[in-house]
Amino acid sequence: MNRFWYITLLALLFCTGCGKDDYTYTPVPFPEPDAGPPPISDEELLDLTQETTFRYFWDFSEENSGAARERYHPAEPSHDANTVTAGGTGFGLMAILVGMERGYVSREEGVERLGKILSFLESADRFHGAWAHWMDGRNGKVIPFSPQDDGGDLVETAFLVQGLICVKEYLEEGTDTEKQLAAKADALWKGVEWNWYTQGENSLYWHWSPTHQFAMNFPLRGYNEVLVTYVLAAASPDHGISREVYEKGWARDGNIRSAREQYGLPLLVNHNGAETYGGPLFWAHYSYLGLDPVGLSDAFVDYGQVNINHSKINYQYALDNPKGFRDYGKDCWGLTASYSRNADGSIGYNAHHPANDVGVISPTAALSSIPYTPQESLSALHYFYKNKDKLLGPAGFYDAFSPEYNFWVAERYLAIDQGPIIIMIENYRTGLLWNLFMQNNEVKAGLTKLGFSYGG
Repeated sequence: MNRFWYITLLALLFCTGCGKDDYTYTPVPFPEPDAGPPPISDEELLDLTQETTFRYFWDFSEENSGAARERYHPAEPSHDANTVTAGGTGFGLMAILVGMERGYVSREEGVERLGKILSFLESADRFHGAWAHWMDGRNGKVIPFSPQDDGGDLVETAFLVQGLICVKEYLEEGTDTEKQLAAKADALWKGVEWNWYTQGENSLYWHWSPTHQFAMNFPLRGYNEVLVTYVLAAASPDHGISREVYEKGWARDGNIRSAREQYGLPLLVNHNGAETYGGPLFWAHYSYLGLDPVGLSDAFVDYGQVNINHSKINYQYALDNPKGFRDYGKDCWGLTASYSRNADGSIGYNAHHPANDVGVISPTAALSSIPYTPQESLSALHYFYKNKDKLLGPAGFYDAFSPEYNFWVAERYLAIDQGPIIIMIENYRTGLLWNLFMQNNEVKAGLTKLGFSYGG
């Protein structure tokens, strides 16, 4: 007997002997099935993502220096506890400014932490002004990144300098203490001998070691993640490079340009080693945390359009899903360098991109692309949140996961992946870091020197 007829029969039995005018049947309402928690709004979710990600650079920073640890493993917090990363620390400086603006910490707390980090950087090992990729947070001594990489890392230094310039601009009109910190940040970045890292040639070089000198011999040529290195080198008032170094080094005399298309979208630039679909998405993030790509173009290409198309191609690849990986699509996308799942199920590291796809999604890829693909990135963010029981940890969303392999998750964090999330979301919402960096007089002079148009 179905539910309706059962209730009707009960009513008739109850009213036996009653006149028809004595009873009016009223159906008994049944509770609606549990619809679960109310949906979270885009703004609430962006707030949650920024605030939890901020904890990486505040709660889990290196305890002696306040600088950003290279990595944090919640299940093994002592792992690499004192290994500080130069580039990640630059991202951390910018993240702290976001935290101060949004009230995650007070301005006084933020200034105190910034002072601690800048004092550490002032005393740390430097190599012709450049910091090492890794440093020991207890004493500032270099920790070799590889056998010959035990000296200055110009690219990591550039990512750090992006943060220093933002700190200078943020504090220079503040209290006396803040003005002193602004002056310190300004002096630190202006001490980098960018022109020395050319070896007298028309290119910047990535590494120099006091033991191995330029043995690694890695010229910085586009296209990849290092554009801001050339902009800062041109901006330096005391150690600057010429426009010729930029055009022959980074732009390769115009050979940086590409006529390739993917999914009907022009790539516009030759992505080094990933010419068909574009490289890992961090190439659209690291140089553009402070350097505003909107309307940013040189004699060869519009970098804002490069980043939009790069992100959209990465998204379209997930929709196409040529390898048939589980969950890939409009809500689950984003390939970039991150922790990864090895073939045997162990955790490794991989620079994921469409031509190197192993079924691993990195939340930083889609989230840090939000200025370029706002709706697509928000869809991904809601998917990550829907799976928050697996993906959301003590310092934001975990570094990588794979629905394909029983929802495998790398429950770990990397500074260079967490930083772009909080920074690029802030740039999408308010333009904070873009505005600070782009208002710097030396940066504007450097861009002009290299023939850039900017300020879209």
